[in-house]
Amino acid sequence: MATTTVSSDQHRSKFYWMATDALTITKRNLINYVRIPQSLVFSTIQPVMFVLLFRYVFGGAIGSETAKLGLSYVDYLMPGIFIQTIAFGSVQTGVGLAEDLQKGIIERFHALPMTRSAVLAGRTIADLIRNLVVIVIMIIVGFLVGFRIGTNIGEFLAGVGIALLFAYALSWFFALIGLAAPNSETAQVMAFPLLFPLTFASSAFVPVQTMPSWLRGFANHQPLSVAVNAARSLMDGPVAAHAAGSTTGDLAITAIIWCVVLLIIMIPLSVNIYRRRV
Repeated sequence: MATTTVSSDQHRSKFYWMATDALTITKRNLINYVRIPQSLVFSTIQPVMFVLLFRYVFGGAIGSETAKLGLSYVDYLMPGIFIQTIAFGSVQTGVGLAEDLQKGIIERFHALPMTRSAVLAGRTIADLIRNLVVIVIMIIVGFLVGFRIGTNIGEFLAGVGIALLFAYALSWFFALIGLAAPNSETAQVMAFPLLFPLTFASSAFVPVQTMPSWLRGFANHQPLSVAVNAARSLMDGPVAAHAAGSTTGDLAITAIIWCVVLLIIMIPLSVNIYRRRV
């Protein structure tokens, strides 16, 4: 019995220090955002420009298509903007890791009595918090340009939760790219060619039905569209779910499965490359 108790205490102690180290690195990354607020400001300016561009420049042309689905274009647009914003923001995970490796900061961490997994966990958690702040700002912008909740607060927050879960999964994906890149500039160059097709060949900005038939299969089933459709159905209601060809519950479950699968694949790969790299 005594041996079991000691073993249990050791496991709890190890988990405690892993969590403590991860939170310490999270705090360090958040302090960097506070000290360099330009990174947060420019992360927000870009999606605001997308909102204004699609709402007031392209919205008149695209709005007739979303009207056929029973949705105003601004209500159709904003859930897509939320997902697009956190997708582009998640690139910073890879860029930040590549920059820390380039500057030798991670090697300094290894001179400290801390768990190695804390570096990756701390970075992804900090970027998740940053994405939450950016989404809150984008929600405010959305209400200013006419976006309204079509369901209730609970379902709307569930949609935000799916967006954040998707952001966290993407952070681990871009962490993999950041660890494979020789420097931060290369990490950014590697990330955007992968992200642009996912963002624009999706249901984020326009109904998939308006795309060529050869593109619809990809646009309907790729992960960003799955996340957008789930968030949109939770924020806009059954009309949006019907437009996506499913129910709100099915769309949400599918999006969660996608996120969990990405995490199951990307976390071990990232940790493995991290151990070999450093």
